[in-house]
Amino acid sequence: MSVPDQGSVATFIARHRQLLLQERDEEIRQTHLLLSNCSLRLLEQKGLAVTNLSVSSTNIGLGGNSLVELERPSAHHASPLFPPHTLRNGDLARITAQTSGSAGKKSARPKKDDADSKEKKCDGVVYKVTDTRIVIALDQSDASEPSELPDRCAVVKIANSTTYDRMERTLNDLEKASVGTNASRVSDPLVRTLLGQSPLSPPITSSPLEFYDQNLNPSQRDAVQFCLDAAEVACIHGPPGTGKTHTLIEIIRQLTSVPPPDARAKRVLVCGASNLSVDNILERLLSLPPRPSGTKLKFTRIGHPARVLAKQAALDATLEAQTGRSDEAALAKDVKNELEETMAVLAGKGKGKKPRGEERRKMWDDVKALRKEYRKREGGVVKSVLSEAQVILATCHSSGSWQLKNMLFDVVIIDEATQALEAVCWIPILKAKKLILAGDPMQLPPTILSLNKKTASASGHKATNGQKAAKKASSKRVPSEKQDSGPEKQETTPAMDDSTLAKDDPTPPEDIPAADTDADIDSDTSDNATQKTTAPTNPRTLKPPATLETTLFDRLEKMYGAGIKRMLTIQYRMHSNICDFPSKTLYSSKLVPDPSVASHLLADLPGAENGNDDDNDDDLKQPVVFFDTSGCEYFERLDGDNEEGSRCNENEGTIVKNWVDELVSRKVLPSQIAVITPYQAQVTLLASVLRPAFGEDIEIGTVDGMQGREKEAVIISLVRSNDQREVGFLKDKRRLNVAMTRARRHLCVIGDSSTIVHGGSYLKSWLSWLEENADMRYGGID
Repeated sequence: MSVPDQGSVATFIARHRQLLLQERDEEIRQTHLLLSNCSLRLLEQKGLAVTNLSVSSTNIGLGGNSLVELERPSAHHASPLFPPHTLRNGDLARITAQTSGSAGKKSARPKKDDADSKEKKCDGVVYKVTDTRIVIALDQSDASEPSELPDRCAVVKIANSTTYDRMERTLNDLEKASVGTNASRVSDPLVRTLLGQSPLSPPITSSPLEFYDQNLNPSQRDAVQFCLDAAEVACIHGPPGTGKTHTLIEIIRQLTSVPPPDARAKRVLVCGASNLSVDNILERLLSLPPRPSGTKLKFTRIGHPARVLAKQAALDATLEAQTGRSDEAALAKDVKNELEETMAVLAGKGKGKKPRGEERRKMWDDVKALRKEYRKREGGVVKSVLSEAQVILATCHSSGSWQLKNMLFDVVIIDEATQALEAVCWIPILKAKKLILAGDPMQLPPTILSLNKKTASASGHKATNGQKAAKKASSKRVPSEKQDSGPEKQETTPAMDDSTLAKDDPTPPEDIPAADTDADIDSDTSDNATQKTTAPTNPRTLKPPATLETTLFDRLEKMYGAGIKRMLTIQYRMHSNICDFPSKTLYSSKLVPDPSVASHLLADLPGAENGNDDDNDDDLKQPVVFFDTSGCEYFERLDGDNEEGSRCNENEGTIVKNWVDELVSRKVLPSQIAVITPYQAQVTLLASVLRPAFGEDIEIGTVDGMQGREKEAVIISLVRSNDQREVGFLKDKRRLNVAMTRARRHLCVIGDSSTIVHGGSYLKSWLSWLEENADMRYGGID
């Protein structure tokens, strides 16, 4: 195997730039089409806006940003609760004026009805979201300020170019590091290993560990030891329910423990693909007991926790809270107070009249000067707080924020690495000497808007779909977990031959086949016994990615083989019957249930009404149920007026409602049930059927929204039923794997076997397994 030369590395980086440009252009295009053609009302129905808001308060946050808090005023709304929306922490958003005509067409764009209309909108970043409030951190470079916001406004989600800008800068830094033009970079050996320029170093020999968590199982302990012994990089493959987060917590505790006298404790940067993944680790760190010495691990969370009802302890762990409590905080507090008072006067909230003309301009100059002074003083406070933290937590993107500029770490850990773009992973990697990746290649990959495997990979041809994004928007009324796909940007760089591109197989050839192929999955040679063999001495050829779906986790497995990872093999979630099919087909029968969950059923839940103890046909004693609608003519329908619309199936919705009725009547709580479907239109339909009867307790969502979650009972509505035998993206193994592995005690599948069987070898195998192992029902409840 050849070692990549600098030309190969340059081609690799250039290809990433090309794909990121496509993705940026696609996001901008979709946003432009929607904002140009959809009213605020329709954008709100799509989940891309929240309307009829008013400013409840403004204050100053980290970096001198103006934080604008908005809520639904009681004068216009019976309830303060927001409707469903997709605005999340870190999203770029626009605050725009809303007039009485805002429900009309094109009203997403402010009307130029007065001289100040150009000041009636401003852009910022979503800083915090709850059920009733949304806080926007305004862009300091924007001419508009909080005091200029209208009494009635809307928040609209727009294309976020900041992430792409940061990834572009990181690729530039990576290019320099790969050629050694920056000798001071702490990560140079790691960079060379990740790019295949240097082989993996032999493991560091260490004595057997004394584990903090004595409940770790053998595969978890092996993974911990493997990661600590690795010189440059190690991967943890964590299938559903295997305690990946528990394993990472043990690694963090080991890395930061008090070392021998001749060493020092490690500084660790913990990142995730999303705020939620970072918060999961944060919550576990918060619950840790003190060390034997009596001291507690010091950690800081960059950014705001994503959970709507974040615990106060999580909020107290944020950088903002810690800087506010630090001894040096008084240095900046006086300036902050003066700045907020000046902003209040400009907003007309102080005594006297609202300043105008020259007086107003002078006060804005004062604001700029105060902001500059505040940032200077605050920077010192932030540096002091972060210098005391052994562990810093942030999303991959926010690890590139100004607070962590020029800060270096011994180890970076990236959780849910199989859901993150490789380019965004490089942001924290370039700050560290060693990398630990954790994820599951057999679950959902990163969301790619510009993905079209037949044309986007390298051909340089324009993809299909034209100008349908806005049209699709008008046909969907509830926010999707994913952005709708739209027209693809024609590539402007020279096309590459397909043979030079790495394919998007989620696992290496010696492991298991690609998740998006129809190849039958047989045995896997990547069990931990095999993985303990020495990784290849020479790395594989570095190939440019075919699409952005190729993650760093995927690429490293292909480059260095199964020896670069350890797989967690004991799961603590699913009944053995539920676990059986994914274990055999995706995890080579290595995923096994812990005895504590292997036989648990709904009938074992406290308060559940059991039938006759000897009745094995009792509904609550069935771990897997399959409602086959074949021959019933329960056909799907398009939700919209074009072939690109989402799909729904009313008859399947009726079966879902009846089955939920049955479970709830037997005292299974609605909060213990989740209904999952691949299609957003079906989510909308199911919500209209189930919400009136069971309220908000029952969870209804797409497959994408349920990754990382679990429920005692899961009902899957497959939707697809048609004479053409088309299954759409049901054939995606990773998507189905996520759906079927959310259930703990009971999995109910509803679908048309005569359609499903034509969806490829994987779906055909699943159908055969259901027919042999599930409690079969036909056309409804028997």
